[in-house]
Amino acid sequence: MADLIWRRILLKLSGEALMGAGDYGIDPVVLTRLAAEVRDLAQAGLEVGLVIGGGNIFRGAGLAAGGIDRVTGDHMGMLATVINALAIQDALERLGVAVRVMSALKVNQVCEDYIRRRAVRHLEKGRVVVFAAGTGNPFFTTDSAASLRAVEIGADVLIKATKVNGVYSDDPVTNPDAKFYRRLDYDQALREGLAVMDATAIVLCRDHGMPIRIMNINDSGALMRLMRGEDVGSLVEKRG
Repeated sequence: MADLIWRRILLKLSGEALMGAGDYGIDPVVLTRLAAEVRDLAQAGLEVGLVIGGGNIFRGAGLAAGGIDRVTGDHMGMLATVINALAIQDALERLGVAVRVMSALKVNQVCEDYIRRRAVRHLEKGRVVVFAAGTGNPFFTTDSAASLRAVEIGADVLIKATKVNGVYSDDPVTNPDAKFYRRLDYDQALREGLAVMDATAIVLCRDHGMPIRIMNINDSGALMRLMRGEDVGSLVEKRG
């Protein structure tokens, strides 16, 4: 662990990252690849917390726009994150990694209830901890859940793994002239409406001095390079 720059991280994965080239669900090949990246971090001695979204299965806000009750839709979205958490748990265990899923909703026939002190103890024992069901409350995204858990467990950094290389002024897929931000501060991200995380998540990180690193999860090996100090992706932190 001597060459790693952090001791404990919170990794946020979107549910869409599990889809691969598909339009829905979980691609087993992608799931195994992502699990192998997390395994390498754990085997290197890093304490890893993980939050996975549920957008590959269900989006509460999207269905709410179609008329379903928003609270009901958000609860359905939370359950989708539990499905993804159980999938990544299985993939990690098949690779020999000790892992615990902890849910903010009470579904303790399939995983543990989230208790902060127990989560920290799991991390200290070298177990990967997957935080499921968001914050357990409607109207909060999994970005906000990731920020909250990162602060609660005392992570050194919050890493949001996306499908792009970092933070841009616009969608780089549709706008090749979009500006890439290597460094920016929280207020700039909020002021300019940059697609870092939702505003609640950014404000929580800002108020607790939690640095946010945005990177491309499809860049194989980038996570480990980042852990060893390489300047990967974009960094959001307090400046000046």
